[in-house]
Amino acid sequence: MPLEQRIGEVGASRVPLVAWWVLGVVGTAALVAAMVPVGPPWFGTVGSLVIATTFSAALAARTGGRPFVFGALALTVGLVAVLSDQDILLTGAAVSTSAVAAVLGVMFTVPASGFLASARECVIALVVAGVGAMATVGFEPAIQKERFEYVGLGLALLGAIVLVYRLGAGLHGLGRRGMVVVAIGGAILAATLLYAELLRHYGSTGLVDELLSWVRWSRDHLGAFPRPIETVLGVPALAYGVHMRARRRQGWWVCAFGVAATSPTATALANPAVSVSEAALSVVYGLVVGLLLGWVLIRLDLALTGNRGRRSRGAEQAAAVRPEPGRFAPLL
Repeated sequence: MPLEQRIGEVGASRVPLVAWWVLGVVGTAALVAAMVPVGPPWFGTVGSLVIATTFSAALAARTGGRPFVFGALALTVGLVAVLSDQDILLTGAAVSTSAVAAVLGVMFTVPASGFLASARECVIALVVAGVGAMATVGFEPAIQKERFEYVGLGLALLGAIVLVYRLGAGLHGLGRRGMVVVAIGGAILAATLLYAELLRHYGSTGLVDELLSWVRWSRDHLGAFPRPIETVLGVPALAYGVHMRARRRQGWWVCAFGVAATSPTATALANPAVSVSEAALSVVYGLVVGLLLGWVLIRLDLALTGNRGRRSRGAEQAAAVRPEPGRFAPLL
């Protein structure tokens, strides 16, 4: 093949990626301008449409789908919702955008051989979800807070499980340790959601007041309170999951629970009673505490596999080279 033809093919293959980056930056800038606010009031709507379209196309491309088809579908749905100006359609577009952003944040990660690399991947996933949070509120949905968050989490978890089923070689690819980890993750997710609902509806006044006093103290002195599901489950699962993916394919099943961090982040701005700064601090605090729990999980995993000393852990990290496509390449 002539050199000129090869150069032309490489340049053509990069055009969609460059276009995605440009549209993503433009959409994010429009959303930031709308939040400041600076510029015309339609910046928020246009930014949400651009981000919903580019994120849907990126998720399809990352998971081996048809990016142009799904991008066009997301744009059409968003335009119908905006032009109709119906609350139910705008809310549907908003919650769908939050779910897409949450799943994309997880799918955008790559295997991590060490803890610092795992922390980097968690930060990247939450940044992607944070952009999705701005796009979510840009649709100006009419929401009931708890219902909106639960629907967003449910859609994101369902989407992540469907994709991970293919990426993780199905249920038979889990192995004994993978089954145990997934069972523990599912139990923590169910317990966290069930406890929150029971506390909200049936909790004693004294217990509720005591818990709320902790929340108020944290908000008064630290500026925010970390979201429990992100802190206890989402971030540790994502940190441990990308660690496992560098070694074993079933790490994808653990990463699926990472939407417990990215989904609350993608809906963090939907509560009008919480300021932008408080929502951002809540995500950051959850990230920090969650990474500490993730570090404990990683050290336990290394200890169980016989890598206790610093030298043996270093050798294990150097050998953790399970191949996986790059961040901007299709996983399937």
